[in-house]
Amino acid sequence: MVSFLDVRNIVKAASFTATLTWRHLRTEPARLPLLALRAAPGPLRRGVHRAAPRLGPLPTAYALWDAGRRTQAVDTVRSAAHGASPRSLARLFAFALAAEEPRLAEELLERLPEGPRRAAPEHRLALMTGRAVPAETTDQGRPLKVTPNRRTRRDAAMNDGESAAENPRVLHLVTNALPHTNAGYTQRTHRIALGQREAGLDPHVATRPGYPLTKGIPDPRPKVEVDGVPYHRLLPWTAPADSGQEVRAGLRYAAPLVERLRPDILHAASNHQNARLALELGARYGLPVVYEVRGFLEESWLSRDPSRSTRDAYYRSERARETACMEAADLVVTLGETMRADIVARGVDAEKVLVVPNAVDESFLEPLPSGESLRAELGIGPDDFVVGTTTSCYSYEGLDVLVDAVAGLRRRGVPAHAVIVGDGPELGALRERAAVAGLDSAAHFPGRVPAGEVRRYHAILDVFAVPRRDERVSRLVTPLKPVEAMAGGLPVVASDLDALREIVEPGMTGALIPPDDSEILGDHLEKLSYSQKTREAYGRAGRERVGLNRTWRAAAYRYIGAYAALTRKLSEPGHMS
Repeated sequence: MVSFLDVRNIVKAASFTATLTWRHLRTEPARLPLLALRAAPGPLRRGVHRAAPRLGPLPTAYALWDAGRRTQAVDTVRSAAHGASPRSLARLFAFALAAEEPRLAEELLERLPEGPRRAAPEHRLALMTGRAVPAETTDQGRPLKVTPNRRTRRDAAMNDGESAAENPRVLHLVTNALPHTNAGYTQRTHRIALGQREAGLDPHVATRPGYPLTKGIPDPRPKVEVDGVPYHRLLPWTAPADSGQEVRAGLRYAAPLVERLRPDILHAASNHQNARLALELGARYGLPVVYEVRGFLEESWLSRDPSRSTRDAYYRSERARETACMEAADLVVTLGETMRADIVARGVDAEKVLVVPNAVDESFLEPLPSGESLRAELGIGPDDFVVGTTTSCYSYEGLDVLVDAVAGLRRRGVPAHAVIVGDGPELGALRERAAVAGLDSAAHFPGRVPAGEVRRYHAILDVFAVPRRDERVSRLVTPLKPVEAMAGGLPVVASDLDALREIVEPGMTGALIPPDDSEILGDHLEKLSYSQKTREAYGRAGRERVGLNRTWRAAAYRYIGAYAALTRKLSEPGHMS
């Protein structure tokens, strides 16, 4: 039977979705076809691809882009621009923005006639390229900051005299979460919560305002449980128009949650939107705030287009906002020593920056299942050499280098296969690259798989590859996926970058090679293909290393120690928040 609260939540979700859709239609109407195609079932998607050429150049460009044929999509738009009317040029320009092709957008902008009609497209292009930032991002030229509450934390009455030492309650503030989003970010959140619960803490998780409706998932429930961990949703009636409104909506809906749960610690995870919300809540209720920096999102933004620069307004603004949150937090947690060094170099007090590296559930240390059935299903022979990865398909991952290396191995006579498990904007282009390279049935792209299926794919691999490009984000951020592979006893071949040196020890757990070089990658893979003994030795050493210090249980106890030290420090007489 549907209750009044159920009906209210459904109506609220409908209202939020309607306002969100309207905002997208008003601000980015050209992006909707790309999102719709990505979400469409396979048969419908292929039908649109076939029908598009009969509908005109713009539908053709959308279909080509969705199929991963991006060069052809850009060429189609360029051809359509010759002799096009200003209105048609504006539509083609909107496609270029939606596809995040700034150079194409600049070419089309030059074709638009001078005058008032050109000002809006110029501003949109400046926002997209990061040469400008939205007005709400700054306050009189400075990054938006939180205003701390000056009462002492010891005077906060959140616990009503109850002892926080017996079962400290932690409220994690995150962007997205299980069960609807399965990624390294959400797995880390969940594993930390499970480890903390097992260690005696009481963890709760709250997602960003509007999630999961913001991802097109029609789930209006205000709370779900995953493996016994409570996940709370902050669902406003209307979609926030900008990041400032999002923080205010978060406060409006998170404040009652804080008052009901009475947490002892607020623990926000990247990015600064979550940190700002935690800091505002911490100031209001006198609670300590932990900010867990899981990545540098301004560096990820920088990596997606070579024309972007550290001098761009967007990069500088995002970095400043992140740094301000790190400085304001009572404790900063990050994933590796390279990341810690970057945070300290920004001026953050080194004594309050703690490393809790990516880890694995202890079940990952168990022997891998048999890979025979999956190999047979994919058409991989029992003696074929399989190299692959589980990741998100972004350009900085260097997956094209892996495809080229496997193609080179096959030309040398090695019966090699590539397996790339994951999804992302580069997946279509990778499939096309593999086809052009002649890999055909030797390249496998199963897409994103459930977390429970990851080890099944690990079981068919002989080597796990992390061919990241030599870019700032790759040098700084330590990934989770190779740690999971090492736990299963797989040797790892990775790019020789600072963040990856923290994971792979050359000659012990795998190999480090120069990035962006498919030939050298192929050489190392070929040597490993001929030496099962070396692969097994690397795998054993990797599993032992992960088992010693990279389990979520060990991470949970690090958090407990850090929380306790933080609480003691903030309870000292005279300490002000």
